[in-house]
Amino acid sequence: NGLIISVALPIQHYRQVIGALMISTNGQKIEQAMRAIRLDILQIFTIALIITILLSLYLAGTIARPINRLAAAAEKVRTGHGRHVYIPDFTSRRDEIGELSRDLRGMTEALWQRMDAIEKFAADVSHEIKNPLTSLRSAVETVARIDDPEKQKQLMTIILDDVQRLNRLISDISDASRLDAELSRDIPAPVNLRHLLEALIEIEKDTALNLKLSINLFLETGTDLTVSASEGRLGQVFLNIINNAISFSPPHTKIIMRAERIIKSYGDFIRVTIEDEGPGIPEDNLVSIFDRFYTDRSINVKKDDNILLNHSGLGLSISKQIVEAADGRIWAENCYKNNLISGAIFIVELPAN
Repeated sequence: NGLIISVALPIQHYRQVIGALMISTNGQKIEQAMRAIRLDILQIFTIALIITILLSLYLAGTIARPINRLAAAAEKVRTGHGRHVYIPDFTSRRDEIGELSRDLRGMTEALWQRMDAIEKFAADVSHEIKNPLTSLRSAVETVARIDDPEKQKQLMTIILDDVQRLNRLISDISDASRLDAELSRDIPAPVNLRHLLEALIEIEKDTALNLKLSINLFLETGTDLTVSASEGRLGQVFLNIINNAISFSPPHTKIIMRAERIIKSYGDFIRVTIEDEGPGIPEDNLVSIFDRFYTDRSINVKKDDNILLNHSGLGLSISKQIVEAADGRIWAENCYKNNLISGAIFIVELPAN
């Protein structure tokens, strides 16, 4: 039952075989060498198997298990009834799982912010609609109980104003509710602000002249004033600001618009400013004027009532959304003369194309 190795060689003399030489030995050493090789292979296989198992456990702990936790948290967000769902934080890992965790947490936070905004918007809409409805109801109930034609005429005027205000408010609410969806579908295109602003000034010139106002436009000559945005939406922004300036400007004053290209360390921008000579903005409200339904018509500026009815407090809020969707920013400041407020100025900055 052993291995025998033999080798035979003929012995020749002048091509005549006169004998043979045969050497034999057992193959124990070869068997030992083969056995040692088999043991080495088995050891390598065992070590490789152990490493594979440990690596699988490690990968399961560092990849599969965190992904399962994130998936379970996402499912709780989808099916849960409260917002207190903990999303595991793996941002310290600085790898793809960390990026997924960060983005999932950010997406969930953005989702709750959007839901809060929808709830707040619905509450604001309800509150804003109740005001003209209450006035309308009071006027209707009163007009039915009085016989004086003059007072009836006054009440009918109030009713008509409230109906117009409601119509304007509902139109603005409809525009605001569709704005996010429409901005996400709009494809930015090059917009020449030089042509756009000139067209807007031409549109508003007659209204300003009727109110004894002048609108002056100053454009930086020899400069490319092109931005990437939706032309219609951008026109809506500047039209809102111009209408606000007109509504607050006293007669025989000027509204000045300027457009110029400015260079900053992080890029080129087109800055458009709209300046009026009205009562200005209370310093505490320079930020809140861009909130939904914010309006301050308490300042005594003599204007046509129809113009005042065109303001629902949504114009600047819509303008801010449009500008930010174009990667720009908008803010307001007061103009000063002899340390006194001499008007308001709105600044819109958009990245140059």
